[in-house]
Amino acid sequence: MVCDCAPMLRLVTTSLCRHCRRVRHLRPLRAFSNPGGTAENQVTVEALYDLSVDIQKIRQLKGWVLHQSPAYVSETASLLRDMGAEGPMIARVLELYPEAVLCSPEQQQAQRELWRSICPRERELVGIIEKFPASFFTSSHHANQRANIDFFQSLHLNKRIVTKLMASAPQSFSCPVGQNEEMVCTLQQAYLELGGDADNMKTWLQKLLSQNPFVLLKPPEVLRDNLLFLRDRGFTTSDLLRLLSKLRGFVVELNPDSMRHTLAYSQETLGCSEAELRDMVLNCPALLYYPEVILAERFEGLLRAGVTMAQITQTPTVLELTTQIVSYRIQRLRSYGYDVRTGSLQALNGTKKDFEMSSGKLQQRRERPLFNPVAPLKGDD
Repeated sequence: MVCDCAPMLRLVTTSLCRHCRRVRHLRPLRAFSNPGGTAENQVTVEALYDLSVDIQKIRQLKGWVLHQSPAYVSETASLLRDMGAEGPMIARVLELYPEAVLCSPEQQQAQRELWRSICPRERELVGIIEKFPASFFTSSHHANQRANIDFFQSLHLNKRIVTKLMASAPQSFSCPVGQNEEMVCTLQQAYLELGGDADNMKTWLQKLLSQNPFVLLKPPEVLRDNLLFLRDRGFTTSDLLRLLSKLRGFVVELNPDSMRHTLAYSQETLGCSEAELRDMVLNCPALLYYPEVILAERFEGLLRAGVTMAQITQTPTVLELTTQIVSYRIQRLRSYGYDVRTGSLQALNGTKKDFEMSSGKLQQRRERPLFNPVAPLKGDD
């Protein structure tokens, strides 16, 4: 006799799906041990379960936290709740950064006061903690953090910029303040020596740090070496200032060797002179930092679409777009009657919003009825 188990399986599946959240948070039947034989701190595990935290996720990624003592789960949750965090968010924070429960209440309160000095609205601060919990709960370098905050505030930088720096690049606030002072001084000195306007320097520095907060983690020598290399390639002082302003924080992500190879490849592929190459780099700094393999793919994609090297030389910024974006935009323009093979590549450039606006105008122009000057005009009888 063959038993039809399908209805029973469906019933079991439905039951599990209906109660999956409850099953997920069932108390463990046994205590887990690490390879060293130390059992988990059951007080910690129980407290996390009560907050609906996914314990299995913590065990897989940062199981060592569950073996530590003392731990301050309820105190951490109370702090976040007092700042306006809801239960689900508290659970997400502790799943993402369970090390938070190892900070004592005194350390947590000290970090709260520290962050409020640059982000006084706790609702905004809670949002930062949700995205960057490690930045908030890292308290081992509190003195350095305080000194670096004071330094950046002395530069009269916008508080939002300082907050963004501390959230996205916490390492730069954990290091001794002298390291940041040296790098910022090098950036300011380079800007002024290249002819930058002193009155505009604060705005320039804010944009640079906002675009790439990790610039502060690089040694000042990297900036000097890159500027010297570009000067030796024939870029004038005004050219270097223009490049520094365009590249902003990415200028320290470069190095002379990679730039040398990329420039040599671009010049050989385009068949242009040194002067022409410099002009293209000034219009499209991406030629300095895209590796050969990416440039090769983009050159090939454009040539396959019927674009000539002469067109690319005239509009090098098209190389900043991925092959997929270029292909999509060419097809879109073709549907409106625009052929990039005979027109300007400038129609391909811009952000998604810019392109939608420009292509929309082409569509309207194509759909607009033509005016016939000899057609009789309708008048009142």
